[in-house]
Amino acid sequence: MTKNIAVIKGDGIGPEIIEEAVKILNAVGEKFGHGFNYTYVLMGGIAIDETGDPLPKETVEKCLSSDSVLLGAVGGPKWDKGEGSKRPEAGLLGIRSALKLFANIRPAKLLKPLASACPLKTEITDKGLDLVIVRELIGGAYFGEKRTYTDEKGHKTASDLMKYSDYEIERICRVAFEMAKKRRNKVTSIDKANVLDSSRLWREVSHKIASEYPEVGFSDMLVDNAAMQLVRDPAQFDVIVTENLFGDILSDEASMITGSLGMIPSASLGEGTLGLYEPIHGSAPDIAGQNKANPIAAILSAAMMLRYGFDMAEEADTVEKAVDRALDEGFRTGDIMSEGKRLVSCSEMGDKIASFI
Repeated sequence: MTKNIAVIKGDGIGPEIIEEAVKILNAVGEKFGHGFNYTYVLMGGIAIDETGDPLPKETVEKCLSSDSVLLGAVGGPKWDKGEGSKRPEAGLLGIRSALKLFANIRPAKLLKPLASACPLKTEITDKGLDLVIVRELIGGAYFGEKRTYTDEKGHKTASDLMKYSDYEIERICRVAFEMAKKRRNKVTSIDKANVLDSSRLWREVSHKIASEYPEVGFSDMLVDNAAMQLVRDPAQFDVIVTENLFGDILSDEASMITGSLGMIPSASLGEGTLGLYEPIHGSAPDIAGQNKANPIAAILSAAMMLRYGFDMAEEADTVEKAVDRALDEGFRTGDIMSEGKRLVSCSEMGDKIASFI
């Protein structure tokens, strides 16, 4: 089987971690007899530097004509002073919209070899931490109408419209319930229904969808309580579904309690099989080009691509087991280093994982 993958290296450590993810995909291809063709395209800060546009039209076209998209990271201080439409992050929002990717899947699982890196108490982590956040990706305040103006009293004022329609809520909730059926049959919907009209609609629609899945346990939780519960008792969660802004914040919190942002992959999915796969961490410009970055999140994102995009479950399992073995044998990049373990570089970690495939 041959698959065409659009590859966006991006900025900062993006090129380094993507090189390791491609290394792993090539090892998978060799082991299982698959062919992966890579088309490298520009997005983010490097695209601004080379084309003046964070998301060139050619990038969108090549991504749409590919079977899947693999992304490193975008952004950095170099581009922070540009206007909103000319910042690297505008490319990220734009590609999600252009590919109609409305569901962001972010697993957060504490691996036993990294238990000591978790900032939570042992009595909390002993109960387990294995959850998935299903975040609506192309609605809410990030995509709502934005306005900066001077009000009638002469004060500079800005607003961002948080807007949702029933169909947007319905489709993301269905993703969450279908995923829960394959896990532990529990969905928690996060909103702010005591304050926001958009959350009250969210709650109304989520309850409607929940009634169609009687076999799946369902509950609501306010977002401020959810932020507290994630650190008090994360074992209570299986699948969390929420809107864009809340999901962005909660998924970063959930990933940090697993020990390191450098460990967490993500998948952004739409109605079809075309998806965008990326680690959730940033571009880390302070260590860019130093071969220090942790490539595991990018490698696990490639595993998610194999599983969700290409229906290659065995291949995805093989990658995940190779990552587990590398950690079990004590190999660590700097961000997850602990006493008695062996410090390795970004490329060395990729080599070890590839060898275990």
